[in-house]
Amino acid sequence: MSHVPVKSALISVYHKENLEPLLEILSNNNVTIYSTGGTRKFIEESGLEVKTVEGLTGYPSIFGGRVKTLHPNIMGGILYRRSEANDVMQAGEYDIPSIDLVVVDLYPFSATLSSGASHEEIIEKIDIGGISLIRAAAKNYNDVLIVSSMSQYDEALKILSENNCNTSIEQRKKFAAYAFSISSQYDTEIFNYFNTEAQLPHFKKSFSTATTLRYGENPHQEGVFYGNLEEMFNQLHGKAISYNNLVDIDAAVALMEEFAEDTVFSILKHTNACGVATADTIKEAYQKAFEADTVSAFGGVLISNVEVNKEAALEINKLFFEILIAPGFGNEALEILKSKKNRILLVQSQGLSARLQFKSILNGVIQQERDVETESPEQFSEVTKRKPTADETIAMVFANKIVKHTKSNAIVLARNGQMIGSGVGQTSRVDAVKQAISKARAFGFDVTDAVMASDAFFPFADSAEIAFNEGVRAIVQPGGSVRDMDTVKFCDEHDMTMVFTGKRHFKH
Repeated sequence: MSHVPVKSALISVYHKENLEPLLEILSNNNVTIYSTGGTRKFIEESGLEVKTVEGLTGYPSIFGGRVKTLHPNIMGGILYRRSEANDVMQAGEYDIPSIDLVVVDLYPFSATLSSGASHEEIIEKIDIGGISLIRAAAKNYNDVLIVSSMSQYDEALKILSENNCNTSIEQRKKFAAYAFSISSQYDTEIFNYFNTEAQLPHFKKSFSTATTLRYGENPHQEGVFYGNLEEMFNQLHGKAISYNNLVDIDAAVALMEEFAEDTVFSILKHTNACGVATADTIKEAYQKAFEADTVSAFGGVLISNVEVNKEAALEINKLFFEILIAPGFGNEALEILKSKKNRILLVQSQGLSARLQFKSILNGVIQQERDVETESPEQFSEVTKRKPTADETIAMVFANKIVKHTKSNAIVLARNGQMIGSGVGQTSRVDAVKQAISKARAFGFDVTDAVMASDAFFPFADSAEIAFNEGVRAIVQPGGSVRDMDTVKFCDEHDMTMVFTGKRHFKH
């Protein structure tokens, strides 16, 4: 029998918002309602008839509420198979009533964890009875409808209203899928909390919010984003965000997190910065970033770490770009930038909080900690005879932050708070140096007295030699090559300064 009537319901929820309409449709159809604790009181105060779970089990809520519904009269009423004669006989023998609808949610474990609560408080928010009821009802979807979250109330109400409290097998199976999604995520959250100490070698991630994208990296690929963008951004204008947009946005936000104090503007293309600059005003910072590569900026992703004002918006509006991210937009700036209907304008309200990164590879998953190390001047090892000047040190810190977020093999040239050239994703470090110099020349920059940053060590002195011949006199790199001293010797012989950071920043 695919359609079954709901004659009895067990309702026990932590979140009671918007529960009343569901209660009313059940009451109007003479459904027997069982409940306990706060939910029972809520139903009574709504003026509806409700029977106590304690009256059904013969036991009160015990152990501080830890045990309320774990009883054969409850679990049996949910789990017994109405189509199995032996199950029906046993239910009658032990006077176990059928329960056709279960409306149960879970204690807010994740919210409690995020609130900074104590370990004891967190443990008490691990739901036992609720998760058991949800799994039991979902397992027996042939006979029982499970509503496992307040987000499902409207859909459940529509089904029950349109069918006089009868449900189909397809509907019950769909709600069972909802239930197992919720239970699996809940268990994942609990496991990951315990595993911060246990460090078991198991990979478990779960996301309950999903956005279907227009397509993946290419139009013939399907794409989905799992996560809640609205927690990080408020989209003020523009088209739906695409897969490639998301990847670029992530790269832009990660880069900008390196710059907390100065006014900085960056332009990215395919996750690599093609322009980064700092200045006294956001307009000037944008102009300097744009000058670094006026070609690649076309169709790029832009990000500012301060509010975009009218003066900056007038300049930025001259460029065709995909996305602009900022902590805010002035009213006049917003009106100017909205002139192109597809432009995506995002107000960023949160930074990147995930500690780990992971991706699928070789039929499995690799995971690593995010690279959150950024070297300060105090961590620089001055390995050459000539020591860096104050201006060179500032420029090296600036360039080193950018090269960290550039695809390997990577080189960045910078001077006076402006990236003037970059070598990106090259198969040799020499090629990356040559590309950075070539890009700088192409956009009218003299490389003389620029600093050069490298994401990894120089295996030979040739990169330093190429840079010297173009006028570079200061280098920042991780060090660590067996031939480090060859590069140090070259720098000493040519009055160059070089510092080692001790940290490599590969990015693939």
